[in-house]
Amino acid sequence: MRGKFASLSAAGVVLFFIGLAGSASAAEPYGVWLRPSTGSQVRFYDCGGKLCGKVIAVADQSRKGEIGKMIMNGAVKSGANTWKGNLTDAGTGKVYSGTLTLKSADAFDLQGCIASVLCQSESWSRIK
Repeated sequence: MRGKFASLSAAGVVLFFIGLAGSASAAEPYGVWLRPSTGSQVRFYDCGGKLCGKVIAVADQSRKGEIGKMIMNGAVKSGANTWKGNLTDAGTGKVYSGTLTLKSADAFDLQGCIASVLCQSESWSRIK
């Protein structure tokens, strides 16, 4: 009997670590995300080991000039679920200090700051 329990324990440990690996790979910001304040869709992708994001669609046709504009170019991973870099407002062209914090596989917070004191944050959701 002892041998059976040892096998079950080993199998349980292996499954536990496989589950963790699956969670870690799912916790990436790559893909298409919805910006709730504008209805714009942004594709985040790996660009040379860094994080980039480009507007690919807009809900408001008055914003169609934003399609193709980079809003994040070369953000660096600074923690388990955090990337930091410049964040560009596609509408105005203003550049802010940006932080993307992944909350789950389908949600992240994007924060833009001026001089690290005046900050605004928005929660985005993944488009499936």
